[in-house]
Amino acid sequence: MAVARVTELISASKKSFEDAIQVGVSRAVKTLKNVEGVWVANQKCVVKNGKISEYRVNLKVTFILSN
Repeated sequence: MAVARVTELISASKKSFEDAIQVGVSRAVKTLKNVEGVWVANQKCVVKNGKISEYRVNLKVTFILSN
């Protein structure tokens, strides 16, 4: 029987939401072992001078705890 844990991350990108997600996943797998999935809980943009300057995502990362 496996036991999983969920941790929440906030990630950002100047390019796109998709890039912000990839940045977050890439960083998570450097620290967390057995990453199984990611849920995008929220998306947000930062606007400066009438234009989007940054894309942000809240990610819930699921990973399996080792024995």
